[in-house]
Amino acid sequence: MIRPFLLRRVKKDVLKELPDKIETVNYSELTKKQKELYLAYLERIQTETKESLQGEGFQKSRIKILAGLTRLRQLCCHPSLFLENYQGDSGKLQQLLEIVGNAVENGRRLLIFSQFTSMLSIIQEELTKVGLHFFYLDGQTAPIDRVKMVDQFNEGDANIFLLSLKAGNTGLNLTGADTVILYDLWWNPAVEEQAAGRAHRIGQKNVVQVIRLITQGTIEEKIYELQQHKKELIDTVVQPGDQAMSKMTEQDIRDILNI
Repeated sequence: MIRPFLLRRVKKDVLKELPDKIETVNYSELTKKQKELYLAYLERIQTETKESLQGEGFQKSRIKILAGLTRLRQLCCHPSLFLENYQGDSGKLQQLLEIVGNAVENGRRLLIFSQFTSMLSIIQEELTKVGLHFFYLDGQTAPIDRVKMVDQFNEGDANIFLLSLKAGNTGLNLTGADTVILYDLWWNPAVEEQAAGRAHRIGQKNVVQVIRLITQGTIEEKIYELQQHKKELIDTVVQPGDQAMSKMTEQDIRDILNI
């Protein structure tokens, strides 16, 4: 139906000289303390969601449900994102630090994306502890500083760039990197594609590796499955950005939460 009105050309069609992009998914496990917290919150949110769907209906409950899902996703990233005085570890953070350590030893240069600036702050602290130099960019970074840091990174100063997913997913040329790590999943895979596109673009000489970090046995797996299912739908092509959450159905929510 839309073929007469839409012409779509993807990178591989028009940029024949662009190096390959290899995408992988790395699974981590919750720590014991994380798992206890996650299961407790999951049970609570499942109950609240059932009650909301029955009492208020899906449309009126959408914001409340999204807030609950966000809490579960934050627990997967690191419980201290919303739990004060949390003293435990995060399985995903441990895995990230292992990946970063191995990558830097092998001369690779990394972009690390997260949608939570508080998570980027935790990663900053951990990288500083082990003596790794990095750049940092989020929505508060001044335009002149953005340009300066991008130039310095591409010239080889520091091997790691931490970026907020929404602030750094468009408009930046970071071909100095050859590895992109997506620490947490966004509802719409088009946003993640744009983030990976900071490195996989004209001027890139190396194969680009894109690594998605997913916590096993959590809603992150469900979200990833939903992403893959939605990826081929025309909505992602015609309406990229934040539309995916508004397009989620009640059945999608029930599948994610197993209710």
